[in-house]
Amino acid sequence: MFAYGEKVLLIDAKKRRYLFSLRHNGEFHTHAGFLAHNLIIDALEGSTVQSTKGAYYIVLRPTLEDFVVQMPRGAQVIYPKDLAPICMMADIAPGLRVFESGVGSGALSMTMLRYGAIITGYELREDFANRATTNVREFLGQDAMSRYNVTIRDAYLGIDETGFDRMVLDLPEPWQVVPFAHTALRKGALLVSYSPSITQTVRMREALGDGWLDHRTLEVLHRTWHIEGAAVRPDHRMVAHTGFLTSARFIGN
Repeated sequence: MFAYGEKVLLIDAKKRRYLFSLRHNGEFHTHAGFLAHNLIIDALEGSTVQSTKGAYYIVLRPTLEDFVVQMPRGAQVIYPKDLAPICMMADIAPGLRVFESGVGSGALSMTMLRYGAIITGYELREDFANRATTNVREFLGQDAMSRYNVTIRDAYLGIDETGFDRMVLDLPEPWQVVPFAHTALRKGALLVSYSPSITQTVRMREALGDGWLDHRTLEVLHRTWHIEGAAVRPDHRMVAHTGFLTSARFIGN
């Protein structure tokens, strides 16, 4: 059963998706009528509910991907096609201490928290930091906040904490943080940087000089397929370039 305060995903007959939180005395409204939240509370996941005008909706709990795509945002989010590779390249695992900057709207934060990481985040803008913490709390719950500490700081000016296992950067000039990584990271730690442009990526690779091993840069292209009976072909549209992912391992000076 669902509970008030929980996120719910409704899918209508045209496969349109609606994501919202369940509230006491709340109502979900569209052109197809309204639906009282208390009807959803009484429904089982995967069941069907009906609006006042006879529209049917399948009731589901949203996945992390659902939430990232539709969540409130201040900064541009890193999309799911890049979130999973970042976590794989950074080898995010339970209990690892991760330094993250900037946190933006929290998409990457909640993905790494879902993997069990402990995150220290630096964010330059207070409104972005507030949005990120709100999004993390709304999707993962209050318990996750014990592993998520975001402060209003400029990572270009330095990093106070030390002993991090991982560093993940989504910044316009990530190369400015590399000198501070030498003292913030333990030996053997991994760094992953996300940059939209190749010129940013080249600057970042140039900054990873002595003390860094296994440099690599890649991008992820996402193409879906149309499969309907004997008609099988790639979809005409794809999610191509969003950003370059650069990783390296710190081995010390």
